[in-house]
Amino acid sequence: MEIKNISVLGGAEWKEDDEVYQECFKTCRLLAENGFTILNGGGPGVMRAATEGTHAGGGKAIGVTFYPKYPHAHFEGRDMKNLIDEEIITQDYFSRTKELLVRGHCHLVFKGGTGTISEFGMSWASARIHEGHSIPLILFGHFWHDIIGAFKGHMYMRPDEFKLYSIVETPEEVLDFVRSLKERSPS
Repeated sequence: MEIKNISVLGGAEWKEDDEVYQECFKTCRLLAENGFTILNGGGPGVMRAATEGTHAGGGKAIGVTFYPKYPHAHFEGRDMKNLIDEEIITQDYFSRTKELLVRGHCHLVFKGGTGTISEFGMSWASARIHEGHSIPLILFGHFWHDIIGAFKGHMYMRPDEFKLYSIVETPEEVLDFVRSLKERSPS
């Protein structure tokens, strides 16, 4: 499995001094230093942190965006401070999410809100449907153990669904996991 593009997903509300923003920045800097291209939704928060980290690591950041035809009270839209290198414009939120998930060879999910939940859910569901041929899913942060525990306790889940993601807590663990994917793949 060749991993070149990593789609970074996470909350738009995080500010530069928030821990999640800093974790994303450091992770994307490390990934860029190691030759990976980073995709994000072109907005603020984790998305801008991903771009800034990518640039600090000398890499390329691609934004997958959409421009609503009317004001949306609960959608951050395109952040002009997120200085992506290339922009892929889609028609709506669902197209944007689909493009982020399809174009990424790996999905990396940071803490966020309802948009992040939908992106995570689509990635996890796709991994289940395409098990054995799925796009790897990385969940960043210890809190994911609690979320997964709630799913186990309150939802109907098949045991194999809990083998379709990895939970990591440091940028180095992300890089190690992505590198391990390459080592596991047939040449």
